[in-house]
Amino acid sequence: MTPKKFLQQAFYLDHRINSKIEQIDSLNVLAQKATSTLSDMPKAPGRNTSRLEEIIVKIVMLQEEINKDIDALVDIKVRITEMINKMLDKEQQMVLEKRYLNFLSFEQVAVDLNFSIQHVFRIHKQALLEIEPVIKKHEENKDESK
Repeated sequence: MTPKKFLQQAFYLDHRINSKIEQIDSLNVLAQKATSTLSDMPKAPGRNTSRLEEIIVKIVMLQEEINKDIDALVDIKVRITEMINKMLDKEQQMVLEKRYLNFLSFEQVAVDLNFSIQHVFRIHKQALLEIEPVIKKHEENKDESK
């Protein structure tokens, strides 16, 4: 796995979590619609309640997935933090943390650190080169422990 792919794992998992939260929101809206269509008029028995039950089951399943994904996100962020902390250069650490743990754009990293965007790109490029052996060693150790 390339250093960039390793570091981007948290970003993509965070977006998956947010996507699932949006799905829950839309299912909640559907559930409200299903309950609001209940009236005094006779209809097929259980039609709306079974639909509501299906929606609730989907919501619960998504919430369980989100909880698992959040646990995985925390684990990934801890591993990324450990890798970054093994680097000696503090500027490189800050750029990688802001980019891959805080999910900031390069432009925002430059503003936060009061660097030019070109300087951030240089630091980032060098940081990826320097963190590569650390990640490879981590991956090898992970494979050996299996």
